[in-house]
Amino acid sequence: MKTREIKILVHEFENISELSPDEQSLLLEARRITGLAYAPYSGFHVGAAILLGNGQIVTGNNQENSAYPSGLCAERVALFYANANFPESVVKTIAISAAKNGVLVNEPVKPCGSCRQALAETEVRFEKPIRIILDGQDAILVLEGVESLLPLSFSKKAL
Repeated sequence: MKTREIKILVHEFENISELSPDEQSLLLEARRITGLAYAPYSGFHVGAAILLGNGQIVTGNNQENSAYPSGLCAERVALFYANANFPESVVKTIAISAAKNGVLVNEPVKPCGSCRQALAETEVRFEKPIRIILDGQDAILVLEGVESLLPLSFSKKAL
């Protein structure tokens, strides 16, 4: 038997002013779009803003449904919109923010497993890592690719 250790690198920032101006703008857009989320059941509003290789910014927010599996997370709404409308443009960065009762959550918000898999597939599709910004009042985390969110991910290599 072998034991392998998997390490991830996470950059932690105390506040938005420590990010680059472009990343600040992207994160502010993610925060803005949380207010337009449809979350009548959980009250947990999530927004995602994506910077594409062509310079375009696309957004998405969570869309709940009383039949929970029929809803969709902000990250996948934004990713699927980007891939449907700009299929040739690489996804460079995604910023994700969340609010409860109109207030930014304390802990940096993290994508669910399905969103992590969709992000991983997007990286495979464009053969480029996606910079990931996770927003919270206590800290802002920045990761240099989905491997830091989803080590040992399922990919086309397994098929």
